[in-house]
Amino acid sequence: MPPVRLQKILSTAGIASRRAAEAYILEGRVTVNGTTVSALGSKADPDTDDIRFDGRRVKTTQHRRYILLYKPRGFISTRSDPERRPTVIDLLTKGGVREYVYPVGRLDYDSEGLLLLTSDGDLAARLTHPRHGVAREYHVRVRGVPDDHEIERLATGIVIDGRRTAPAEVALQKVIEGVTGDQGVLSLVTREGRNRQIRDMCDSIGHPVVRLRRVRIGPIADPNIRPGEFRDLTEQEVTALKRASQSTVARTPQRDRGAVRPAAEPSAPRQVRSPGAKERKSVAGARPLQARRGGRAGVGRVSGTGRTAKQGKPRRPR
Repeated sequence: MPPVRLQKILSTAGIASRRAAEAYILEGRVTVNGTTVSALGSKADPDTDDIRFDGRRVKTTQHRRYILLYKPRGFISTRSDPERRPTVIDLLTKGGVREYVYPVGRLDYDSEGLLLLTSDGDLAARLTHPRHGVAREYHVRVRGVPDDHEIERLATGIVIDGRRTAPAEVALQKVIEGVTGDQGVLSLVTREGRNRQIRDMCDSIGHPVVRLRRVRIGPIADPNIRPGEFRDLTEQEVTALKRASQSTVARTPQRDRGAVRPAAEPSAPRQVRSPGAKERKSVAGARPLQARRGGRAGVGRVSGTGRTAKQGKPRRPR
């Protein structure tokens, strides 16, 4: 076969993602036919060349592994941690997984939910690239209850570190009454994955996250999997995941108003209860709030202003 870029060979072999493979090449950890290669863009023939990573022969014909894990809170989504905190790989190793797999994307230390791990570098790269816009759904429990205007802000985009977040699907699922005050549970679907993005978005509207749980990655969901448990994806799930990662999302200019949100794959809301908390009302079947100009009375924006229709500026007398 014709020569292939080294980072793609390492990724295909399940050594690491392409981005991580590039770092390994720059660090001089890759050799081709006994010669250290440290320049990006270098190519080799995986069928005829002796390619090694840290002295070990790179095999490109290994069996691919696709694992769905429910990451508990208090674990790092990485293969190793310099602070020696527990990682998701520790959970897999304890469960008998010996293949070299790595997490697809991230789920921060204090968050929980579904996480994919694989040895398929090409699929991992497509799933994490914003161009493909693979949807991820979260159930977010926040302090206080966001009103329609605040939910609309989440849906149309929040400016974080000088850059507006992409349009999202947002719906208030239910309100939980607790001793220290009411808390809202949101369903939030996003197609980008900046570091701690959802926590920063909720902080921006004045409703800090109490609990953050990812319940779906593209077409993959499993309401029966428990924290710390994992399983291999079925062939049908792998096919569906590859199909979802091959689509391309057209980029929409990010504006303060008039943003159009991509449609999310349907999913059944899952009830989240707080121990000892009394549920006051549930709207689990709520329709996601549409981000549009001039919504229903009381929640639509007035064109060219930052106020809602309810708070509109009085008309001048003619």
